[in-house]
Amino acid sequence: MVADETELEQLLSTPSPALVADLCAGDGDLVVLGAGGKMGPTLCMLAARALASGGRPDRSVIAVSRWTDDAVRQRLGAAGVRTVAFDLLGDRPYDELPDAADVVFMVGAKFGSAGNPAPLWQTNAVVAGLAARRYQGSRIACFSTGNVYPFVGPASGGATERDAVGPVGEYAMSTLGRERVMTYAAQRYGTPMTLIRLNYAVELRYGVLADICTAVRDGRPIDVGAGYVNVVWQGYANEVALRSLTIATPEVEILNLTGPETLSVRALAEAAGDDLGVAPALTGSEAETALLNNAARCHELFGVPDVLAPTLLRWQTDWVRRGGVLWDKPTKFQVRDGQF
Repeated sequence: MVADETELEQLLSTPSPALVADLCAGDGDLVVLGAGGKMGPTLCMLAARALASGGRPDRSVIAVSRWTDDAVRQRLGAAGVRTVAFDLLGDRPYDELPDAADVVFMVGAKFGSAGNPAPLWQTNAVVAGLAARRYQGSRIACFSTGNVYPFVGPASGGATERDAVGPVGEYAMSTLGRERVMTYAAQRYGTPMTLIRLNYAVELRYGVLADICTAVRDGRPIDVGAGYVNVVWQGYANEVALRSLTIATPEVEILNLTGPETLSVRALAEAAGDDLGVAPALTGSEAETALLNNAARCHELFGVPDVLAPTLLRWQTDWVRRGGVLWDKPTKFQVRDGQF
């Protein structure tokens, strides 16, 4: 089990030997754009620890964000990450951003956009285009989402990188817009690019499992209409994002990123209820399709996640039972109409 936030962040930022080798083989600095979100801080810590382990103090990790939470910024500084305050939605020229050989693009918006989609498109598509032009001479790993795929049957194993996209709603469409402008930059400038279609990274302070376990604990209804989900340990997701720089090409590599399991929402809730000693309040019935992502290629390239769903659920129920820190950042994984 995971004792506290300190141990959790240690787990999330412990590099594998493969990551150390990959990052230390490169030259120049690594810039992470949008580093202040849910995944960014531990990704930056992971990269910094990998470079330190490999004896590459000449390669800096530079985290770029507005930094609305100064405590996060201070933690990153203590971990050897250089932080830069920059509002990518502001009016400052992107030329002021630091130079980099490698870039991880994590900028994105999702929630609260149903009634006003214009800022969503600006954040998810326009900012990506501006960043791609600024870093046209770098390698770029760009986060996208599995939401660009249509729903599929749970027996299918999930959508693969070869399947046609079919985004539902403004969020999914604007994220596909991000992919399109990044692809345009790769074609125009020859920028090596990897697009990472992520489905539900989880750690113990937020994520699908935290949503389900807290609902079970509190006796709130859980709609099983979503049917099935994919989740992936955030430490693995961060590592793959960094290592995916090594497969970036101007032809654009598309990489699905999630865990190997197709998980039943009903079964997760019932298992959480068993661990917590509370019968879950389940409503609805499973739809015939779900948002599912097949990451077999990712696992072939980078190995399977070192922490799988059964362990993640045990950690999560233990964390919830003990009153561990939880962020108020629901995933809204139950949404099927694309309105977030």
